[in-house]
This record gives sequence, structure tokens and C-alpha cells, in this order.
Amino acid sequence: MGDGQHQSMSSSRAIVECLKLEEVEKVFCVPGESYLPLLDAIYDEPALTLISARHEGGASFMGEGYAKASGTPGVVMATRGVGASNLAIGVHTAYQDSTPMVVFLGQVHSRFKGREGFQEIDLEDFFKPIAKWAVEINEAARIPEIVQRAFRLARTGRPGPVVISLPEDLLLETAAMDFGTKVSKPSPRPSRNEIKDIEQILRGSKRPLIIAGGGVKSAGGEETLTDFAESFNLPVMAAFRRHDVFPNDHHLYVGHLGLGMTPNLLSIVREADTLLAIGTRLSEVTTQDYTILTKAQSLIHIDIDYETIGKSFSPQVGIVADAKEALKDLTSMNLPNEWTSWARKCRVKYTQSLKPTAGKVVLNEQIISSLQKHLPKDSIITNDAGNFAGWLHRFYQFSQKNTYVGPTSGAMGYGMPAALGVKLALPDRTVVSLSGDGGFMMTIQELETAVRYDIPVISIVFNNCMYGTIRMHQEVHYPHKMIGTDLGRVAFSKIALDVGAESYYVKTAEEFDKALIQSIRIRKPSLIEIESDPNQITVSSTIQQIRNRH
Repeated sequence: MGDGQHQSMSSSRAIVECLKLEEVEKVFCVPGESYLPLLDAIYDEPALTLISARHEGGASFMGEGYAKASGTPGVVMATRGVGASNLAIGVHTAYQDSTPMVVFLGQVHSRFKGREGFQEIDLEDFFKPIAKWAVEINEAARIPEIVQRAFRLARTGRPGPVVISLPEDLLLETAAMDFGTKVSKPSPRPSRNEIKDIEQILRGSKRPLIIAGGGVKSAGGEETLTDFAESFNLPVMAAFRRHDVFPNDHHLYVGHLGLGMTPNLLSIVREADTLLAIGTRLSEVTTQDYTILTKAQSLIHIDIDYETIGKSFSPQVGIVADAKEALKDLTSMNLPNEWTSWARKCRVKYTQSLKPTAGKVVLNEQIISSLQKHLPKDSIITNDAGNFAGWLHRFYQFSQKNTYVGPTSGAMGYGMPAALGVKLALPDRTVVSLSGDGGFMMTIQELETAVRYDIPVISIVFNNCMYGTIRMHQEVHYPHKMIGTDLGRVAFSKIALDVGAESYYVKTAEEFDKALIQSIRIRKPSLIEIESDPNQITVSSTIQQIRNRH
């Protein structure tokens, strides 16, 4: 349907037409009676596939993972206050992770609004703090305008979630609809003067360091970043959970700014005299509780969102630009190539951090080594929140772009549902999720969704019968005083079998190797449950070692 065409149709059909214009292929939901007309319109549209999840939180994580993998907005639907509340975790994740998402929520009938109708909450006010825009449509003829604006807001600037509330009666109304064209993303570039300012700072720098974030990935600028770094021998660090922004096996890659960093890696940032932050909001974790950058360092901050620049640290130069376009222009700077020895020194510190634990065999290290050995190079790994992820972040080498999807929001329950979304976006790639037993139990029901839709992801569960991250903090601050962090034994491998997935229970590295190879080969939804040592609480410490420090 072209720009400016007027056609009379139902509100539900108009929403579907908007989805088609934006080339949406998958819609994730838990069905609800408040938006049945929209579900019916999707049924009549062969270009759209509906994925019905077991829980709205799972549906929203699927949509968020789908968006990260596809580069297009994830579309999620739920009903009124109860469904909306359940999916809020995915909206928050999309907000903190700068992931484009458009959420449609059924709302109570307009006549019942403000009377505490069945499952009523004010959806605009509820989502306003965690969305780029939250809006309720009250006039049928405005659906194309508002829905297409929602897609524009979700995709442009700093990407993020937009929430649209749909009163139940609106979906049955008919009006003359006027559609625009598909959203195109603007790609602003730095001005000549801004490039000169950066050039001047770098000319006076002896130890520059690039911090590359999700904005580089959103812009499709990974190769451009590599070209830029190679042009001037600049070392590159990845922002929190953006590992695949730069090849980890490249001689200029010097680590990941995340949780539990080794002192050696932290020293790289502290020794740097100039930090070139590109496409990153310089979050709490990336900046180690906002402590790692100092006034003695020059900060150059480039981001697509003007509100991001100066939000945490005041830069010497702050530029609003698309990361890829900025990197292209910066590559043309006239700079002396004087940083080879500095980059080499940083790389040595990074490679030292990859050495396994001295004097003991740690199963989790062996698991990561097995993944590195057996997974195809273009496999995509997702992960949940939890201490088990420390081994992934420390030891796994992401050598290709678009091979990692993780929540910078730190949401539990994310890993497996996100993997389903990733696999639906990129069905030819091997997709593996890593979870702890605490997080996996929060969205375990989506394993049945994987079986029902035949989505062949591999779910790896590290089972130590505890909320490990919180237990670690308990032991640091209140040793021997455990409360709330011990969990019961759950037979995840048996549950997986009961819902129709392939299943493996392993205790050793050799058993894991066999299970992983088999899971890759069969191409069915699979779960590998690992019996983990509860004492080995982090990459570097056991519970006993933490207690002994007191």
C-alpha cells in the first residue's frame, strides 16, 4: 500500500498493514481477549507468523533477542494490565540495551476507562519511564500515523522500545486510513571541525584506547571499526556485553569491560590518556561503577543520541553521529602511527587474562573450551544473568560479528527465550543459550514453545542449586549468613524430556563434549544440564576463599 493512499479498513487491519510496510515477519505474544480482532487480522495475513509464548516475559525476551539478531524491531503483543506487567521486563531490557521494539497492548474498552475496569492500568504512565514513547490510540484514523511513528522512534536515534495501548473498542472501528512509507534510518556524520578536534587530541596522545559499544553494532559498523583501528594501531575494548563488536582474536582487541575484570585489564583503561568511546552510553558496569574514567584523561564521545553524551562523563569532544559514518570519516585523519608498542602491551595483558586457573581443573572452564572447539565459528551465544557467565565473558573468543546476544540490563530468565528469537531471525545459524538454574527456572516454560514451533536451540544450564551471584555478595558482606539464596534440586533434564526436547545430564567435561556434539548434529531443541560445584562461586574464588578473607 503506497504513500498517501486512502482506504477504508478496520483498525486491526490497518495495524497489520503497518507491520507489512515495515517488513515485519514475526510477532511474539501471549494471546488475550482484549486484542482478539488484531489476532484475527494477523491470522488472515500470510506474510506474518505469530509465535505464541507461555509467558509474556518470555515473549518479550524472544522479541528482544529477535531484534538484536535481525537488526529490525521486535514486535510483541499482550493483554491489558496483567499481560503488560508481565512483559515489562522485556521492555526494560530493550530500553537499557538500546534494542528496537514495538509493543502492542490491548486496553480496556474506552467506556470503562478510569473506572478500574477489568485488568485496567494506565499503560501510558506505567511504561513511560522504561520506553522511548508510550501512547494510547483513541481515534482509528490515526493508527497509520501513530504506528509508523512508533517504528520510526524505535529504530532511529538511540534505538529502544515503544509501547502502544489499543482500547478494545478501537480495534473494531473502521476508518479511511492514510499510510506513509517505510521508515528509513538517518545516519548523521561528524562535521569537519569535529574531526579536526579529534585529530588534535589524538596527536597529543601517547596511550589512546577505543571503547566500542552497541551503537557500532546497531550501525553495522564492525568492519569499519576494524579498518579504523588498523589504520592507526589503536587498541580496542568492548563495552559490557558487546563482545562481538570487534574480533577477539585480532591483535588490537584488548578485552571486555564487564563484571569481575582482572586487575591487568583494568590497568589498560587506567593507563590510557585518551579514551575514544564510540556507540556506548558508558554504563555503570562498563565504567566499573563510574570510577574508571578520570579528569586526567581526555574523553572523546561519539553517539547517535545527544542525551547520551555527557550523561555520565563530560567529554572534551562530544559528537552526535552514526557510529559507522563517524568511523569512516575518522579513518581519513592524518595521524602519526605511533601506538604500535602501546597496543602490543595492552594485547599481552589481555592474553594473560585468558590463562586457565593455575593448579586446578575447573569444569566451567572446560565447558567454555568445549564450546570454542566444537561450535561453528558463526554460532550465536546468548546468556542469562548469573555468575556462570563470568567464564563465558572471560574465556570465550568471539571472532565474528553478530555472534553474541546478551542483556546489558542483567535480566534473569533472558537467555533461552532470547535464543528462540535469535534462531527465528537467523535459522541457519547454530544458537546456544547459557543459563544458571535460578534464571532458567524463571522462563523454563518457553522450552515447550521451542518444541511446539520446532526451534532447535541448545540450552545449557549450570545447576548449582542456588542464586549464585547473590550468594557471592552475601558471602562478601555477610559471611556464613545464608538467607534466600539456596534453591532446591530441579531435574531440568527430565523436564526437558517431558516437554519433548532432547536432554542430557552431565557431570564431566567428557560427558559435556558428547552431549554438545550430539545436540549440534540432531538440530532439535536440546537441553544440557551440568551438575556444577556450588563452592566454585566465581571464576577466581570459591565460597571458602571468600570467607577466609574476613
